[in-house]
Amino acid sequence: MTVSGGHAMFADRGEAGRKLAARLSRMHIAKPIVYALPRGGVPVAAEIARDLHAPLELIPVRKIGTPGDPEVALGAVVDGAESHIFVDHDFRLRSGADDAYIERAAAEAVQENERRRSIYRIGSKPIDPAGHVAIVVDDGIATGATMLAAVSWLSQRGAVGIYVAVPVAPRDRIGLIARRVDAIVCLHPVDDFEGVGSAYEGFHQLTDAEVMAGLKEARSSRRVRS
Repeated sequence: MTVSGGHAMFADRGEAGRKLAARLSRMHIAKPIVYALPRGGVPVAAEIARDLHAPLELIPVRKIGTPGDPEVALGAVVDGAESHIFVDHDFRLRSGADDAYIERAAAEAVQENERRRSIYRIGSKPIDPAGHVAIVVDDGIATGATMLAAVSWLSQRGAVGIYVAVPVAPRDRIGLIARRVDAIVCLHPVDDFEGVGSAYEGFHQLTDAEVMAGLKEARSSRRVRS
């Protein structure tokens, strides 16, 4: 089945996560931390973390959408001690986004990251990626800007190995990201890409409540196994 052919490749994000987990388990990655990109990456990453018996964390990243389509990322903001702003300059030029737009959109992204941080942590202290191997997970890649921002943030924070795992992505974006990480696992590379959502039978924008429930379940499951 192909995205361009109009056929969904996965029933939902959970199924995609289980298939990615099966692939990753064969790679024998030592003691990874699984990092989800919010919001859509959480149910995918939760399945991987469960299968690998790994902790699940969030990367506080928020896309900067293009002026004509906010769902198409031309960049992203990763919020930590300092906000890290990544901009894909090719997409920026094609979108017509000027400096004022980038500055305004980045400020809004920082605010959204802060809002999410205040509700998603649900009492747990995040694990510092320094000295750890990271597996970065999303429900798919479109432009790759958000994923590249996350990878750059992990590298700057001292992760000793970075793997990317996604169910679907354009083939040219896979090549771009592969140059920045130890390995990228993509179940379905596609040439004629029609969007992440077209890869799923059931696809919706996750709510904060769904994200928090997924994180809570994953963390509770890990405590039980421990």
